[in-house]
Amino acid sequence: MNVDWRGAFVEAGDLQVHYVRAGHVRADQGRPVVLLHGWPEFARTWLHNLAELAQHFDVIAPEFRGFGETTSNRERDPGGTPPLRLAQDLAAFLDALGLDTVDLVSHDVGSFVAQAFALAYPKRVRRLFFFNCAYPGIGARWGQADNFPELWYQQFHQKDFAAALVGSSREATRIYFNHFLTHWCRRKDAFAPYLDEWVENFSRPGNIQGGFDWYVGVSAFRRRMMREGAVAVPKITVPTYVLWGRHDPVLQYAWTDKLGDTFETVTLECAEEAGHFVHFEVPRLANERMIAFLKA
Repeated sequence: MNVDWRGAFVEAGDLQVHYVRAGHVRADQGRPVVLLHGWPEFARTWLHNLAELAQHFDVIAPEFRGFGETTSNRERDPGGTPPLRLAQDLAAFLDALGLDTVDLVSHDVGSFVAQAFALAYPKRVRRLFFFNCAYPGIGARWGQADNFPELWYQQFHQKDFAAALVGSSREATRIYFNHFLTHWCRRKDAFAPYLDEWVENFSRPGNIQGGFDWYVGVSAFRRRMMREGAVAVPKITVPTYVLWGRHDPVLQYAWTDKLGDTFETVTLECAEEAGHFVHFEVPRLANERMIAFLKA
């Protein structure tokens, strides 16, 4: 199935949300499945998945506030964009499309948002599918000594000079984002053919800062987990599937041990040949698991 990656725009609150949509758009033909990206990502992160999913579902890939081509008519919030804010953006986006109940597929930043959305709007979620899920059970392990070398970027992104430094030239932008797209992957060349697209996306005015604002917004929650350990939240009750890359250096597979404390009904599978970007690195496995779980 061909996908029009130019996408479309819809007004949702203060946002003009850019999204890509493909597949069965009539309610009687395919359930809506919404794909929530991470950082450093935008809608194109689903380029190996969207066409396959669209053969079975109404698939929608929006771009978060500050990411991709989504824009806001408000001034930047110096407090950043915490998960609940993005969950509220998602609710407004679904309202704008006339969608009530959806399945959510998410990764990285999107996993925070999917959980916040499921807790704030429990009747609007039918199923949850996660790639490498950042969840409260990770707790103090975020800040453990063994993980400390991987955390530098989360602190750097909160500096008021960070976006200007990374965006000081196109080459600086390329070097910076290429680091994450290689270091976080099991197969180091997975993003190589698409690196120019990533550089182009993050060279858009405001996009580097827009992504960094996520780290500003989630920082207080991360620090709380580092101080207090796992944060108690109500259990999410909808059926949940987690496909987690064995070789992710920043969201470690060993941290999957507490998933049952957050999700009442959860299936965990290890993607043995993937790192952080499971959906991009091993798309055949990812697509098979998403389709099987979401069609059940």
